[in-house]
Amino acid sequence: MKRLALTVAALLAATTVSAQIYQWKDENGKTIISDKAPVGNVRQQKKIESGAPTTSASPQKTAADKDLEFRKRQKEAQESSEKASKEQTASSDKKENCDKARSHLQVLESGERISLRDDKGERYFMDDKQREQEIAKTREMVQSSCK
Repeated sequence: MKRLALTVAALLAATTVSAQIYQWKDENGKTIISDKAPVGNVRQQKKIESGAPTTSASPQKTAADKDLEFRKRQKEAQESSEKASKEQTASSDKKENCDKARSHLQVLESGERISLRDDKGERYFMDDKQREQEIAKTREMVQSSCK
């Protein structure tokens, strides 16, 4: 019984797939859709194929659309390149600042005499209180720039 039902369903499906559908307008302008070819006077006749649709889901892109997409991809690539360059520059600047702060801290902690210039351009030596303040500031710079 199941075999018979499957055979009948397969035959019906096969006839439906191969069937042709016609659409036309008659003398009165009325649209008629049928599986049989029109007979007599017909204004417009259109044959509709049954089965899987032959049109693609995405229509062909025009040259202008392709060019627009190309320019968009090119701009995005340029922006990502610039961003990577800026990040690399910032990273190298941060490393350089860290190295400078560490070397300055090393000089301050070494204990050797450090000379500075005042507003008049005269040289004077840093005293112990100034040295401690400068060491504290430099340690903070090392912590912030060497993360």
